[in-house]
Order: sequence, then structure tokens, then C-alpha cells
Amino acid sequence: MFVQDRARATSGIFITFAGNCKKALTSYQKCFGGFLYFEVLEAKLEGYTEAPIISGSLISSSVIIHGSDLVHDEGREIGNYIAIFLSCKTIADRKLLAERLTGGMTMLPTKNWENQTLIEITDLFDVRWVLSI
Repeated sequence: MFVQDRARATSGIFITFAGNCKKALTSYQKCFGGFLYFEVLEAKLEGYTEAPIISGSLISSSVIIHGSDLVHDEGREIGNYIAIFLSCKTIADRKLLAERLTGGMTMLPTKNWENQTLIEITDLFDVRWVLSI
């Protein structure tokens, strides 16, 4: 199944997490469905309570997200990485997705957010999402 799904993919998203890659990708699976794959570093690393994820992937029909717990030498700083763009089919779909990504804690940008083509939210893992209709 992984090979078939991967062959149809033309792009994906890669996010560096701060030791919570498995938790984040598992949470995203609850939003989007799909299959999870993890490659775990077997050696103990200082600063990690669990074996870090070298590479993790969520492959679903609507999105492909890759991630890792291994941070570059300069470190991971909130705000210095990508925002993920997703096109939603309806306003209701967009609202439901925003609620799922934020664990129900979403603060929609304005009173008239339904009329906006794009809204931006930040999920439980400090990842920014741009949701369009």
C-alpha cells in the first residue's frame, strides 16, 4: 500500500519537531486518516526521553506529511519554518479541520472568517496552517 500511495504523490511536507514527532504525526492521522510509518533511532540520545524518530511519514489521500525529531545544529525555533497550505471543499470542512488541528482550541481570525478565502491557524504543535476554500 505504501508504495502505491507514494508513487501517486507529487509533493509532501517535512516538519522538524522537537522530540514529539510520533505524537504529532499520530495526531495528524486522526485529522486526515492514512497510514503512519516510523524509522526510530535505536541509540539513546542526550535530551530525549524516548528513542527519537529519524524519519516519520503520514500518507493519506489528502496530505503527505514527513517529519523528524532530529534537529539541525542551529536548532528549531518557532516561526522559522513553513506554513502548510490546504484547500478545503467547504466552509464547514474548513471549520472542522481547524477544530481538529487545534484540539478544539482554535481562535478564528475575525468575526467574518467564513467570508475569507484564507484563514491561518496554529495547531497544538506550533505548526502554522493556511486553510482556503
